[in-house]
Amino acid sequence: MIYFDNSATTKISPEALATYNKVSTDFFGNPSSLHALGTRANEVLQSSRAQIAQLTGAKPNEIYFTSGGTESDNWVIKGTAMAKREFGRHLITTSIEHPAVINTMKQLEKLGFDVTYLPVDHRGFINIDDLKAAIRKDTILVSIMAVNNEIGSMQPIVEAARVLDAYPNIHFHVDAVQAVGKGLDAALQDPRIDFMSFSGHKFHAPRGTGFIYAKEGRMIAPLLTGGGQENDWRSGTENVPAIAAMAKSLRLLLANEADNVARQQAVRKRIYDHVSQKPKVTMFSQLTPDFAPHVLCFAIAGVRGETIVHAFEAKDIYISTTSACSSKKGTESSTLAAMHTDSRIATSAIRVSLDEANTLAEADAFNKAFDTIYAKFAKLDKATV
Repeated sequence: MIYFDNSATTKISPEALATYNKVSTDFFGNPSSLHALGTRANEVLQSSRAQIAQLTGAKPNEIYFTSGGTESDNWVIKGTAMAKREFGRHLITTSIEHPAVINTMKQLEKLGFDVTYLPVDHRGFINIDDLKAAIRKDTILVSIMAVNNEIGSMQPIVEAARVLDAYPNIHFHVDAVQAVGKGLDAALQDPRIDFMSFSGHKFHAPRGTGFIYAKEGRMIAPLLTGGGQENDWRSGTENVPAIAAMAKSLRLLLANEADNVARQQAVRKRIYDHVSQKPKVTMFSQLTPDFAPHVLCFAIAGVRGETIVHAFEAKDIYISTTSACSSKKGTESSTLAAMHTDSRIATSAIRVSLDEANTLAEADAFNKAFDTIYAKFAKLDKATV
């Protein structure tokens, strides 16, 4: 079996699973309880927080645990809107954000907020001049993803940060869900970034785990109120075993980040160099440094994406259409639509997404299967002419 759908989810690592099991067994107390079992669980919780902070260049009091990327995005965006609505009701994002951001913005529009969606060019990148022009006196938030989940374009986060240096009262949020362990540490640790969203299951942690980075001194309103966990910012009993497993996964991933990135780049290049030679193939991802090392998106003209996905599945190779969140809906890629891609090509798009365990041998096996599948559809296409 070859698994090339890591942008949808990654397999939990054996080390993270072992940590989860041990903490579940040995530290099962509620971390808010006053007794010894609660104290021990809280020590594990705070140790995990400190480790994640150290790995991300943050302070422990700047890390808040969530259930994943969707909650994290919702919390930062809605929390900013609630906390700063008396100062303004204008928000800025891009036209290619994950649905967790786009749909949150649309929900806020229904509540009276004004949202500017920055356009992207044919490669999937915003123009910094558009960001400059969009900022208004009543702007309270700019939210820009670090890495696009569909084609892998890496947005100019550092350049955006320099623009926002002149507007210290605007919250700057970065969706970093697809960026962890991909060689973007310098950009993600830019001091102008106020909030970042992370999702554990994108880096071999259990599903249902995530966290936000919230810069010290920046305030957002809580979405979940109750017992006052997470410094009154996010109520709900913390999932200590999963949080500890997430900290373990992040540490293991970042310990060999440079080697991991190089390995993914090599696998991606092997596939890109092969499939891009076919006349019916349109490549959306590129090998240039402004594309992430783990995502490769392309289309075979005349064949729907889900048909290609199932053809590879029959050969025990697992890929996806452009986004796992929309694949079952059979909808056109929102990113490719924003790039003004012809809908007949966009509906044919598929995504190969890698992690550090994928190999060149798997790339060769993929290319061999691709040749068979491509020849089959080319033959069917001729037969229908």
